[in-house]
Amino acid sequence: MAVLCVVSLAEGSGKTAICAGLAQHLLEDGKKAGFLKPVRPGKQATLTEGIDGDAELMKHLLSLPDAPQDLCPAVGDDAAVTQVIKEAYDRASRGKDVLLIEGDDSPDNITQSIAEAADAKVLIVTGPEESPGEALTAAARLFGKRLLGVVLNKVPVSQVQRVRSQAVPAFSAGGVEVLGVLPEDRALSSITVGALAEGIRGEIRNNSDKSAELAENYMLGAMTPDSGLLYFGRKDKKVAIVRGERADMQLAVLQTPTRALVLSGGHDVLPQIAGQAEQKGIPIIAAEDKVADIVTTIEGLLARARFSAAKLPAISRAMEGHLDFAAIYRGLGLVA
Repeated sequence: MAVLCVVSLAEGSGKTAICAGLAQHLLEDGKKAGFLKPVRPGKQATLTEGIDGDAELMKHLLSLPDAPQDLCPAVGDDAAVTQVIKEAYDRASRGKDVLLIEGDDSPDNITQSIAEAADAKVLIVTGPEESPGEALTAAARLFGKRLLGVVLNKVPVSQVQRVRSQAVPAFSAGGVEVLGVLPEDRALSSITVGALAEGIRGEIRNNSDKSAELAENYMLGAMTPDSGLLYFGRKDKKVAIVRGERADMQLAVLQTPTRALVLSGGHDVLPQIAGQAEQKGIPIIAAEDKVADIVTTIEGLLARARFSAAKLPAISRAMEGHLDFAAIYRGLGLVA
């Protein structure tokens, strides 16, 4: 059976998204895939009732019969890690063609032990590097022949061609194969309307059925009422943050493609605004804070945004167009 351990060099590089995209591709190819996410000391804070959110997501994506807590075995910084991983491997690999292991953000000797215990190939996910840096070089030495290659993720669209032309030969010269240069996609760093409302301590006043939609862009109030329609029309899939007393700006927002309208300052929603929003299916989020405080909170929410099932179409599109699945299959000994 093939085993692939996906690691990254820094938090937020996108290894969970890569695991999900790989899982989706394997399913579409008729492969039976399993999943593990070993949890290291100090990471228990990411668990809810002993369950890692990423593991729960992959359980549903792959329709795994395993209990969610069995997918995230606790491993310590000692020799017992080998035994823990082998026991988890035995459970998770039954009847599977491929086992995906989501590894750490900063690979070390324990990560190496996990890969060795599961006899796994290793895929490193990192940012839009143009040549191997010190951290990647160290990781390549750590995994040696187990290293399958690297995926350069979240590359600004305008830089994809340049990074591809410069990075592939530079990494190759360093003995590391680049298996993908994935363009940045706002959907992958976004949060849902519901998560936004919760994060800013706001109340969704209408169209709460739209709370699972992703908010990809954010805009503040325009300078003048006359410019509002043109200004807000520049972006779609957006959240507009407007002062609660500016009904003119709120009306302008509602005439453009919008995922949610956030009203600041704890003001009541005017009937005219509520009616327009209801008619157009745009949720209104009423918040007590001022615009500046709401913006600061949103910046923090986006910095901590996690991968979710709603983002699967976006990562699948990026990977299908820019990831060398054939090379990954060859490296894992799989037949496409």
